[in-house]
Amino acid sequence: MASIDYDSKIPNNVELSSDKRLQRALEHWLPNYIEWWKEMGPTEFNDKDVYLRTAVSVDSDGWAQFGHVKMPDYRWGIFLAEPEKDRKIGFGDHMGEDAWQQVPGEYRNWLRRIIVTQADTEPASVEQQRLLANTAPSLYDMRNLFQVNVEEGRHLWAMVYLLQTYFGKDGREESEELLERRSGNPDHPRILGTFNEPIQTWLDFFCFTMFTDRDGKFQLLSLAESGFDPLARTCRFMLTEEAHHMFVGQTGVGRVVERACQLMKEHGNDPEAVRKAGGVDLPLLQRYINFWASSSNDLYGAEISSNSANFFGGSLKGRAWEMKNHEEHTALDQTKSVTTWDGKQLVTDDVPLRNAMNELLREEFIEDNQKGINYWNKILAKYDTDFELRLPHRRFNRAIGTFAGFHFDLDGNPLTEEQWNARKDEWLPSEADRDYVKSLMQQVVEPGKIAGWIAEPPKGINGKPFDYEYVKL
Repeated sequence: MASIDYDSKIPNNVELSSDKRLQRALEHWLPNYIEWWKEMGPTEFNDKDVYLRTAVSVDSDGWAQFGHVKMPDYRWGIFLAEPEKDRKIGFGDHMGEDAWQQVPGEYRNWLRRIIVTQADTEPASVEQQRLLANTAPSLYDMRNLFQVNVEEGRHLWAMVYLLQTYFGKDGREESEELLERRSGNPDHPRILGTFNEPIQTWLDFFCFTMFTDRDGKFQLLSLAESGFDPLARTCRFMLTEEAHHMFVGQTGVGRVVERACQLMKEHGNDPEAVRKAGGVDLPLLQRYINFWASSSNDLYGAEISSNSANFFGGSLKGRAWEMKNHEEHTALDQTKSVTTWDGKQLVTDDVPLRNAMNELLREEFIEDNQKGINYWNKILAKYDTDFELRLPHRRFNRAIGTFAGFHFDLDGNPLTEEQWNARKDEWLPSEADRDYVKSLMQQVVEPGKIAGWIAEPPKGINGKPFDYEYVKL
């Protein structure tokens, strides 16, 4: 089991004390990070004791301990998965070579871009979610929100370590910039569009952690294959924590579904009856799913991409489960059928597989999302409900790639602008929808109590009951 040094100012398992220059640089960044947290994190709750899990090793078994801690005192740190002895690069043009322990000069800019883009998503989500605790439906949910927040903060530390260790002055400047951009700021926004979307309600939060954090899972899986070994090891440990974020989203939406079914059983299936009873009706929930699933589809980039070809060819970013799920690892003589839009019609062509890596990853993401949809539909079936939730087609409501700027329905059929405008409120949350959901957002902080629009979880955290005091207010 790889132990973590908690005696240092910055907990780590990378022997930080042996590199005094790096240690000083990161210790200089630490107070700036804490200031960012106090300004842009869940500021009103910084003095509260929260029942959080903290990493104590990077071993897959028994890697965390639980206890109450104030969030600014959380032991953020730098944790890499255990190194793989004599690891070889498993894909791309450098397949079979020793994994790199230093940044190859020819890939320096590409690697920095990859790391900065990943790093930027971490503080962005904290900023997006900073006010949600004020409307938490229960202490259990409030605690889960804070756990997601502190782990996103730790994932930022993971990327900053790579920047400051391997990219010199450029890395230090990028590290400072990560604390200066702001989610949704028109003058200095976060890099990726989804991370500038406002998360104003818990329904947004649950959909975000379901879909957008699932994108994070697949991006981390791809980077965990990287020929740059420190990045691969960093992402492997981050995946351990990312699983909880998706659990929060999938089960959170599931509990909204459960409560809707309970209210339908009491008051009838009409959506207005569910709303009058203070619940989230299923068509409304479907519109939120459509919004966040389509926004998260954009995070994979264009369907045909020279960047994806360069990153794969350079052995920087592989496919998810590259070694486990694929037999051929150069992708040189293979093609993939990809559908694009030429402005008038859909066109399907075979393109070089390396140029289609974004689309390949998006397909795996969609397949994984469908498992969550199936989970929710099982709850609906348990209540003998005719309604079924679904994923929108990958062409629906896109802002990035070949379908951006054009209109398609939930099944991917092209629409005119007039057709889209006539029906978009059937498919995406309207202002009235958002106002209604906001009206439901009332904070409930008595242990064991919960808001009326969401069901209790089937069990608590780490063996504790639902009515445990997860946040001491």
